[in-house]
Amino acid sequence: MARDVTGLYREFGEERLPPGQRETSRFPVLSKSGTPSWNPDSWAFEVWGAVDEDLTFSYDDFKDLPAETQTQDFHCVTGWSKFDCEFTGVTFPALAEMAGVDDEAVHVMFHALDGYTTNLPLEDCMREEVMFVYEYDGEPLPDDHGGPLRVVTPHKYAYKGAKWVSGVEFLTEPERGYWEKRGYSNTADPWNEERYS
Repeated sequence: MARDVTGLYREFGEERLPPGQRETSRFPVLSKSGTPSWNPDSWAFEVWGAVDEDLTFSYDDFKDLPAETQTQDFHCVTGWSKFDCEFTGVTFPALAEMAGVDDEAVHVMFHALDGYTTNLPLEDCMREEVMFVYEYDGEPLPDDHGGPLRVVTPHKYAYKGAKWVSGVEFLTEPERGYWEKRGYSNTADPWNEERYS
């Protein structure tokens, strides 16, 4: 049974569909470059930085972690939103608890197989709705949507949720990621239309 978190918009705005967005039933594919290849036998997901214990997971090991399924909304900075996406994976707080986050950690950087990075304050990540997902609508996450593993951030524009995520770094000082360095909003709140700096 999926946990429905589509009501989180009430924390940020009055309408489920953020201003300037249009609802779509499709799931468009957007990325900074092409879809990277990956090998299930050599793929690894790493956690490091300001943590008590660095972690490394194989694909099978990651899928063996306690997981949940959530029904979420997905908002792209280019102006479309897809409602009622069913994602299965590991919540950010669960992974953070495994690693043990240092008291001095204030920020997070997500790293991806294609060299993409994106950042968020730690407090924006420590929500049950922020997940590392490997299934979409009950099927393995397609490669072009970020498989084998992507981050979902339903309270932010989707560029804050790295596709093909290969690691998460806990930082003691804020840093900016790929699009943030190129003029995209560092905060990315869809209900305030925080698209660009």
